[in-house]
Amino acid sequence: MEKKLIKIEKAKKVIFVGDTHGDWEASQKIVRDYLKPGNVLVFLGDYVDRGVFSKENLDFLLETKLKFPNQIYLLQGNHEGYQTLPFSPAEFWENLESKEFEKYCFIVENLPLVVATKDIIALHGALPDIESLEEINQIKLGNEKWLQICWGDFFEEPGEYLGTDLISGRPKFGRDYFFKKMEELKKKVLIRSHQPDASLSMFDNKCLTIFTSSSIYTRERTIAIADFKKEIKNIKDLEIKII
Repeated sequence: MEKKLIKIEKAKKVIFVGDTHGDWEASQKIVRDYLKPGNVLVFLGDYVDRGVFSKENLDFLLETKLKFPNQIYLLQGNHEGYQTLPFSPAEFWENLESKEFEKYCFIVENLPLVVATKDIIALHGALPDIESLEEINQIKLGNEKWLQICWGDFFEEPGEYLGTDLISGRPKFGRDYFFKKMEELKKKVLIRSHQPDASLSMFDNKCLTIFTSSSIYTRERTIAIADFKKEIKNIKDLEIKII
C-alpha cells in the first residue's frame, strides 16, 4: 500500500492527467502515448461517474498501475470518496452490487492524495492546511484536510478561507491562502483538476487546473508535461497539450 504522499525524485518527464470520468479512450491514449521508459504518469483523481465507461476506465488504470507500479500514480479525487461523503449523480457507485462496491471502495480509498516533485505539488482539489509535506501521510479519510484536498476549490479573490459552497459543500479558498501554503510547502507550482469553472491558469501562473475528460465537460482534454531536468518556476515552464 502506498503512502498518502508520493515523492518523485527521478524521471525523464512527468505527465499530469486531470479528471477522466469514464473517458476510457483518453486514459488508453495517454498510457499508449506517454508510458515510455523513464516517464511517470500522475492521474489526479475522478476516474468514474459522468462517463459511459467508468468501470472500464478504472479497471484499465488499476491494471496498468499493477504492471508499472513505479511509473503510474493514481490519486484520490472526490469521486473516489463516495462511501465517505456521498454525492449525486454517482451512477458508477449507485449501480454496483454490494461485493463490487466494497471491493472498489477499499481500493480507491487507499490511493495516495498528493504527488510532489522538486518544484511541483499535484493533487485533486485544494492545498490542505498543513505546514510541511510530511503531514500529508497523517491525513485520515474524511477529515478536514482530506476534504480540502479532494473537494476544495480555488478562486482568484483575496483572502484565505472563503467559506463553503452551500449547494455542493465544497470548501473555497482564495489567493492569500494559496500563496501562504505554497510558501510553507516550498513549492512553486500547483497542478490540480476537480473544478471545471476554474481558469486554466490562476495566481500569477502558479496554479494550473486541467481536465482530461470529454465525457461531460466542455473543456478540451488537457494534460501537463514537466521535463524533470528543467526548473519549473511557473506553468509557462510546463508543456500543456490538448490530446
